[in-house]
Amino acid sequence: MKAIVFNEYGPADVLRLQDVEDPEPGLGQVRIAVRAAGVNPLDHKIRSGAMREFMPVDFPHLPGTEASGVIDAVGDGVTGFAVGDEVFGRTSSGSYAERTLAEADRITRKPDALSWPEAAALPVATETAYRSLEELGVRAGETLIIHGAAGGVGTIAVQIAVARGVRVIGTASPGNHAHLRSLGATPVRYGPGLVDAVRAVAPDGVDAALDLSGQGEALEASIELTGGTDRVLEIANRAVSEPFGVRFSAGGAGEYRGGPAAAEAIELIAAGKLHILIHRCCPLAEAADAQRASETGHLTGKIVLTV
Repeated sequence: MKAIVFNEYGPADVLRLQDVEDPEPGLGQVRIAVRAAGVNPLDHKIRSGAMREFMPVDFPHLPGTEASGVIDAVGDGVTGFAVGDEVFGRTSSGSYAERTLAEADRITRKPDALSWPEAAALPVATETAYRSLEELGVRAGETLIIHGAAGGVGTIAVQIAVARGVRVIGTASPGNHAHLRSLGATPVRYGPGLVDAVRAVAPDGVDAALDLSGQGEALEASIELTGGTDRVLEIANRAVSEPFGVRFSAGGAGEYRGGPAAAEAIELIAAGKLHILIHRCCPLAEAADAQRASETGHLTGKIVLTV
């Protein structure tokens, strides 16, 4: 099969399209003929070596952690899924490929109303957003600030929170403010004077804060706005969370919430309360360009590779 591979850490130029052996599903796994694969900030952080201390990889390495497609092989012990089923979910082998593996308990049937790119954009963003809101214990009537609210995860987190009756303040560049308003959030420009700007639109205070930007300034402002670290959560940069004593969540063993996240997302999509925004679709061969675009940040929605 064709797949994107890199053999060393480095810039996006290390990504190559080449022929590799088809993966074979093991116990509890299915193989998916990929139709689309999501591109996430974690992908370029792993490729560059920035995550080697926490997530080292063996070379050659196939990037990508989420996909949508059609099951074309089923391993032993799998129930509830069969060859020909259209699914989406987190993958256990690289998803920047024509075929990928996934644990059967981490995939969901794709609704007919979802396109392949939309379905591929869901797994990481919805699980991260759902888990983050759960860890923060955000309830209806409370006020939540989300830093980096216009990106792939932020766009989903804003919509889920708003649908639950939470008031959301989203920090973003001015060019994304209209987008955040359309999602039901109150936008605030990130930068100097952030704390005062937030207090101006939320005079009754902020109950919880979610940082998707990975910037120390965002955590500092969040601690000041919420009155401590108890209800501040960082998901983008473990290194920046430690000096502030802020929790970092990566969705590791025991934390993964993909099942209930997908269920809520599908329900909200059907009700017209959740919209999947695709920033850009690229063919698999253009994975390097897709990661370069992802590295710039300040995107509205998700970048997706099509196969």
